[in-house]
Amino acid sequence: MTPKGPRIAIIGAGFGGVAVAAALRKAGFHDFVLLEKADRIGGVWRDNLYPGCACDVPAPLYSFSFAPNPDWSRRFPPHTEILSYLDRCVAELGLTPHLRLGAEVTGADWDEAGSCWRLTLADGEELVADVLVPAVGQLSRPVVPRLPGAELFRGPALHTARWDPELRIEGKRVAVVGTGASAIQLVPALAGTAAHIDVYQRTAPWTLPKPDRRYGRLRRAAYRRMPALMRPPRAGTWAMTVFTGAALLGNRAAGAFLRTASRAQRRWQVRDPGLRARVTPDDPMGCKRVLFTSAWLPTLARPDVELVTTPIAAVTAAGVRTTDGVEHPCDVLVYGTGFAATDFLTPIRVTGRDGEKLEQVWRDGAHAYLGMAVPGFPNMFLVYGPNTNTGNTSVVYFHEAQARYIVQVVRALAAGSGPLDVRPDVAAGYDAELQSRLAGSVWTACRNWYRTPSGRVVTNWPGMAGEYRRRTARLRLADFQQPAPAGRR
Repeated sequence: MTPKGPRIAIIGAGFGGVAVAAALRKAGFHDFVLLEKADRIGGVWRDNLYPGCACDVPAPLYSFSFAPNPDWSRRFPPHTEILSYLDRCVAELGLTPHLRLGAEVTGADWDEAGSCWRLTLADGEELVADVLVPAVGQLSRPVVPRLPGAELFRGPALHTARWDPELRIEGKRVAVVGTGASAIQLVPALAGTAAHIDVYQRTAPWTLPKPDRRYGRLRRAAYRRMPALMRPPRAGTWAMTVFTGAALLGNRAAGAFLRTASRAQRRWQVRDPGLRARVTPDDPMGCKRVLFTSAWLPTLARPDVELVTTPIAAVTAAGVRTTDGVEHPCDVLVYGTGFAATDFLTPIRVTGRDGEKLEQVWRDGAHAYLGMAVPGFPNMFLVYGPNTNTGNTSVVYFHEAQARYIVQVVRALAAGSGPLDVRPDVAAGYDAELQSRLAGSVWTACRNWYRTPSGRVVTNWPGMAGEYRRRTARLRLADFQQPAPAGRR
């Protein structure tokens, strides 16, 4: 550790990495580097360029509390505005000198003798840090299903998170596999431009109306002149997410209200009883991500859009064949099939004390104390780690809570504390509590991206967001131990 204080390496320059960097700088710590493998910051908002891509959390809450944005053009802003917002945050908060683009971390090894982390970059460069903060997110590795014959398809085939901005859709027949958060934005954006769209659905999602609206020039000007005016919309949005969170966590009245609203939306927007039956979910509400949209159901009712619920048998050179033997021709094949959310930190190789591999520690499912600390990996604190995803509010709120906690870690180290390694009994007790609570949650009632193949829920937080903030508000040094000498564990 240098006399100036701990050296900190943050991996990933999305919302999580920027939150930590901003908190460190505000606290007076400047010996940190923000490593980003891509050629610009932004995380999922950099990677997802597909038409219609926008936030599904209202803008007043999907922004840092310390950097309110008066310039949102609408309540649910498009990804381009979110990217611009992050760019401004990095510049205005003084983070640009700490940012390294094109710096892909491939490995991180704990050096017991030096009490530090040694990072390896893709180009062979090595960096040394006292504190390692992986902030690579849960939604960075697209999942493409292994469909028989996919390699035979003659046209463009791509995942929504790997959209080609040069791709021309006009007059093309498009096949979209999946009906998740990306598909419900993409398909309405393409309808009317493409000649025809086939949407392949495995299970129908629960939807709720999206109360979107434009923010006019006068409103934006007022926000710039009087930033305090932005507080009531943020508070109102927070209150709305408390209500939806209560519904997901079992509040009967809140749950009944949302289910009624969803049924009313289907009845109002889908007049055809046959189509309405096919878009009616079988799973409990909240088991999979509830989607906010006012355009999805009307788009499925268009004559140039077909909802296909027969399972896919194979991809052919000219289209998609379903199990009933019908071949559906298409010119473009799009996978809206989500991300490998349960594979935390992959493909970065992380080695802790005594050569322990993180991938082996997590072989039965990722776990971390407060979603941040793993026994045997001193001075490593994750952002958006295991069980810190939220099913109802803004994940940026969780990022800020984690950033505040990590600042306390850095202060403790700067004050002379030895390397902080969370006690195994503390981590085990915490994990047992979370898994006990999650075992009775709605997320165990169906197949979803929140769970490992064994059924363990590794992504979601089991309570309200306010509880997580309270539990991370104060660093408890008693939860950590001084690492024992190497070879004595």
